[in-house]
Amino acid sequence: MSELFPSPAADFDHPLDILDGCHERIRRQCRLIERIREHLVSSGADSEARDAARSVMRYFDSAGANHHRDEEDDLFPALLRIVHGAAGEAVQALIVRLREEHAALEASWIDMRASLFEVSEGRDVGLELAAVHAFGAAYERHIAIEERQLLPLARELLDAAEIARLGAAMAGRRGVKRAPG
Repeated sequence: MSELFPSPAADFDHPLDILDGCHERIRRQCRLIERIREHLVSSGADSEARDAARSVMRYFDSAGANHHRDEEDDLFPALLRIVHGAAGEAVQALIVRLREEHAALEASWIDMRASLFEVSEGRDVGLELAAVHAFGAAYERHIAIEERQLLPLARELLDAAEIARLGAAMAGRRGVKRAPG
């Protein structure tokens, strides 16, 4: 849609759209880490850098972690319940890969978070350019697989009942009360 008529925000009745939308927010957070690094070079760990570092930590500690849980705890098992045979093996291989990537991304986040925490406390740790780029690139590769393979597969295979279960689980994870449908 255009800027004049933006697309509506996804809700828990459309959980795959929420997962998809989260990818753009992750990309924005990775770009913000790059800007924090650039800002540290020019201005040090001033209040702007501290606030930005806190913002990134809040995002990945909550929404980013929930995104992985949504997939690991709900979406992946839903897909594995409905595919069998050769298709099931292919889906299982994809899920194994994505779970491994989640573990690697979470480990990478621990290191990045430690650096951002230092910045949030006003200490200019000089975020390493290579680490910042590696973090963003790893997320970009992972998101590309989810957008090209996982989400289209889920849209094709999950029926309305599975979509509703996924949305309810995602809402519950976030403490969102939903009206009985």
